[in-house]
Amino acid sequence: MTSACHQAGLKLVIWKPRAGRRSLGGWRSPPLRAASSRGRLRAARSGDQKGSESLDSSHAKVAEPARAAMGLSPCPAGARCLGLLCSPRPRPLQNLLLLLGTLLSCGLGGSAQGPGEWTPWGSWTLCSSSCGRGVSVRSRRCIRFPGEEPCSGDSHEYRVCQLPDCSPGAVPFRDLQCALYNGRPVLGTQETYQWVPFHGAPNQCDLNCLADGQAFYHSFGRVLDGTPCSPGAQGLCVAGRCLSAGCDGVLGSGALEDRCGRCGGTNDTCLFVQRVFRDAGAFAGYWNVTLIPVGARHIRVVQRSRNHLALMGGDGRYVLNGNWAVSPPGTYEAAGTQVVYTRAAGLEETLQAAGPTTRDLLLQVLLREPNPGVQFEFWLPRERYAPFQAQAQVLGWALRQPQPREVEPLPAQSLEASAARSPTRAPEPCPPCPDTRGRAHRLLHYCGSDFVFQARVLGSHRQAQEIRYEVRILLIYKNRSPLRTREYVWAAGPCPCPPLAPHREYLLAVRRLVSPDGTQDRLLLPHAGYARPWSPAEDSRARLVARRCPV
Repeated sequence: MTSACHQAGLKLVIWKPRAGRRSLGGWRSPPLRAASSRGRLRAARSGDQKGSESLDSSHAKVAEPARAAMGLSPCPAGARCLGLLCSPRPRPLQNLLLLLGTLLSCGLGGSAQGPGEWTPWGSWTLCSSSCGRGVSVRSRRCIRFPGEEPCSGDSHEYRVCQLPDCSPGAVPFRDLQCALYNGRPVLGTQETYQWVPFHGAPNQCDLNCLADGQAFYHSFGRVLDGTPCSPGAQGLCVAGRCLSAGCDGVLGSGALEDRCGRCGGTNDTCLFVQRVFRDAGAFAGYWNVTLIPVGARHIRVVQRSRNHLALMGGDGRYVLNGNWAVSPPGTYEAAGTQVVYTRAAGLEETLQAAGPTTRDLLLQVLLREPNPGVQFEFWLPRERYAPFQAQAQVLGWALRQPQPREVEPLPAQSLEASAARSPTRAPEPCPPCPDTRGRAHRLLHYCGSDFVFQARVLGSHRQAQEIRYEVRILLIYKNRSPLRTREYVWAAGPCPCPPLAPHREYLLAVRRLVSPDGTQDRLLLPHAGYARPWSPAEDSRARLVARRCPV
């Protein structure tokens, strides 16, 4: 075909007569006696297109009665019946005239290369069922010049259509198809039988029917499109294949929802929140773990101890394990989703929910022993992450990262190796700290700080130009949000003033420092701040100062 035809946007339509149909059938009986017969119905593919299949003539004879039994109107004039679906009949004369017109207008010369092109998709057919689940189909045609390759892809596309549920006494679709052969002669004899579905045959999309009261079954070809593959299964039979619908509703597409709930997405519209709540707890009772906000998906919580997970709704009512009562394992309705609560014999508890949640949930832990850690994770839409951070902080559930935890010391060999790699340099001496004694200094820092508490220093670690102290809080004098039993306290500069000695107890006045993007939330000990060794006398001074702070 000349290039002028391509430039003109013309396509040569090749029509080939539909291949002759053939029927193939057989008897199968796994533990029963075998027999042979005709009747397996196959669909013939067109010459240039694959996947466009139809039932043979003997199967088509029962399609119209099946449509009538299912309450569907007969196919209109000029349309043929594909199972329970109606499709326009091909018009070979029009295709031939189009071919001749194309040849006359373009002429023959040269050969085209590359694949053909698909026509636009046609409209969806009516649902194959009058109630419950069925299938709808649409088709397209491949237009190609001589010498061009066939079009890539399928010529037919099937999707699930959902109608109102069938009445309780409705006959199942497969039962109805088998019943259409009741009283009809088979096996070339005049014997007739009553047929019921047989589900033990290899191909579940064949119409395998068992002769009632007999020890054999017969395959009457393929089931009609939209027949469930097996009782209770989600897959549907289409053109002799058992296909499952993707999240787009198209059978066989394989489309899946991502963790954000988008069909065919790539998890780029949500964020993964995964943390471990390690607060040991200073007393037995309910401790807040995290807020699970609206829109959370794929929620999973695990803890392994004698403690118990508790879940509270946004209205303040417990969903499970509330009011000091342990709930039984099972499925609970909460915030528009189902929460599956399990408790294994090995002291492991889990909470799982698919989501998305329609209301906020508060995850708690009921402490009966020291907390070894509560692991929780969920996916959250990006636009909800910042409000989640802000709301959690306002409600007092600090999200400081990282949480304090024990650090295993490096082996002596590792320390020696790192020392050998780094050149030794004498540290510069720190200047003396300014004098911070006096009532005025104590009043200034106590009233201007966010937290005042008695703490024991467990250790320190130098990071760049900062010192990080790990402390255990023993007594709280002032706090603007809840504190955990173990916290990190940061001091700016390589020479903090005053320095804190390990394994000693101090009375500390610290401030809360939150970065603009919300990624860092720290307790900061100001330079020349209030850090006095704790004593009963210092305790009395702190309580006296607390009365003089302006309200």
